[in-house]
Amino acid sequence: MGYLAHWYLEAVDNPDTLWTGIGFVGTALFGVRFLIQWLSSERKGHSVIPVAFWYFSLIGGTISLFYALHLHAWPLILGQGAPLLIYARNLWMIYRDRGAGTA
Repeated sequence: MGYLAHWYLEAVDNPDTLWTGIGFVGTALFGVRFLIQWLSSERKGHSVIPVAFWYFSLIGGTISLFYALHLHAWPLILGQGAPLLIYARNLWMIYRDRGAGTA
């Protein structure tokens, strides 16, 4: 508990610590999508992209976008923001096809 209290106090005193933590969380969630895809493909015996891959892409990308916005880093903002539309569209198509009984 001491470590968490120290981290919290550091984040309150120095907001950059909190934003750095947010950046790491976004990067970690975004990176987990590759682990999900790899494990799913190994289990099926061929390359697949599970729905969780798109959720982690969307969530991790969104958190990373907030971090890039905080930094005012336009290359990162464009790099994280533009693909969000693709991730959301893929999720929409998956659920549209499931509703139509084609997935």
